[in-house]
Amino acid sequence: RSRAQKFPALVNCTIIDWFQPWPYEALLSVAEKFLADVEMPSDEVREGVVKFMPFSFESVNEFAQIVLELEKRYVYSTPKSFLELIKLFKTMLEKKQNDLEDNKQKYEDGVIKLQNTAEAVAKLEEELKIFQVEVEEKKKLADERALVVGNRKEVVEAESAKAGDEAIKCASIKKNVEEKQ
Repeated sequence: RSRAQKFPALVNCTIIDWFQPWPYEALLSVAEKFLADVEMPSDEVREGVVKFMPFSFESVNEFAQIVLELEKRYVYSTPKSFLELIKLFKTMLEKKQNDLEDNKQKYEDGVIKLQNTAEAVAKLEEELKIFQVEVEEKKKLADERALVVGNRKEVVEAESAKAGDEAIKCASIKKNVEEKQ
């Protein structure tokens, strides 16, 4: 009281805003207007969302009364709060739709890469079968050559043994000849 007497401008320039509770129909009308431009899958979904907005706002007002009775604290829900609720819904809906589109695009890209990989693997398997046949043919050819080389080696070893015997005989003859001279 003493402050009001000392500073009359506090009381003279003061505006008091009295907020009366909005009727359900007004909240519904505002929700319909602000959500009209939002893209939704069907009219049933749109109707459900539009009807939920006033319901949630009225629920907040009811709980504000309960808090006032129990805690003796005021919780204000103004028309701006209702508009912020609608704005939050629109923002979150857009964010989730963008996230879903991004995930869908990633999924489609992944499927395409898997298909390309499957085609590349099938092509490599066909090439592997062709190379396997060629390897088998070369392996048979190498085995045949190994047999031929093995046979020739036996002949060479036999002739080497004969030549070794002849060398021993020649060495003994040479020794005999040198002794006689």
